[in-house]
Formats: sequence, C-alpha cells, structure tokens
Amino acid sequence: MPALRIEPVDPQGKDALSLLRSAAIEARQLYPDLHAADAPWPTNPALPARGAYVIAYADDTPVGCGALRPLDAHTAEVRRMYVLASARRTGVAREVLLHLEQRARELGYGRLRLETGNRQLPAIALYESMGFVRIPPFGDYVDDPVSVCFEKSLKLRG
Repeated sequence: MPALRIEPVDPQGKDALSLLRSAAIEARQLYPDLHAADAPWPTNPALPARGAYVIAYADDTPVGCGALRPLDAHTAEVRRMYVLASARRTGVAREVLLHLEQRARELGYGRLRLETGNRQLPAIALYESMGFVRIPPFGDYVDDPVSVCFEKSLKLRG
C-alpha cells in the first residue's frame, strides 16, 4: 500500500461523502433487515465545535475516514469509522483511530465512546485490541438491538 497520510477535511466535501456512500452501501448489504431499499442516502452534518473529521489517503486516493463528535465536555464519540474493502488489513483503521485519539486529547477530551454493529466482527476486534471496553448502549443506541458500544479513557498528555 502506498504511504498513508491522514488529513482533516470538510465532512461535506466530495471525498468524505464518497466514503460515506461506500460505507452506506456496505451497511445495507450487511444489515438488509434494517435498511429499506429506498431509504435516503446518509449525509454528514457540518463539523461541530470541538469536532473532527479526517480522511486517510493512500497517495491521493481516499481509503478511510473517521470523525469525532462531542457528547459532553469530557467525552467525544468516534463516528464514521470506515475503510474501503480494498485497503483493509493494511493498518488504515488503526492509524485513523490513533489519529482521532490524539486529536481528542488535543481537544481536551478524556474519554471516547463509539458504536458499531454486532455483525462487524473485524471492527469489534480492532476496538478491543486498541483498549476499548464494552459498555451498555448509550444515547441513540440504547434501544438498537444490533449496537455494540465501547469506551476508552484517554490519558491527557501535558
């Protein structure tokens, strides 16, 4: 795989929306029972204060993404974690997540939370390997039967 670089981007930009569309297509294939065939395609909201949105580029090709969304003054949610199938098992997701952890520290967060689906076993394995621990579903995921939620405390560097 070519050299990887991770850059902050506009979540409503062309590359971010292209990766989001790829992620949505894959989610609809993985969870056909949860998505109506004619459901509208997802969009990204504008970047919130104390938020972040990054894309991993292999040369000039966007191959993965991830985001931070504030939940409260101390906690951010990792969102939009996705890597193109062609770039999986090359360390892209790990690098994006490490980048988001560092950015979260810079933004003053002490904890990260995230949600993934129960059929996304590689994602679950990645999160567990990076020190995330399972927690009960939170926020919008409380009544979602396929949600698997995680949390990780961050050591603030100073």
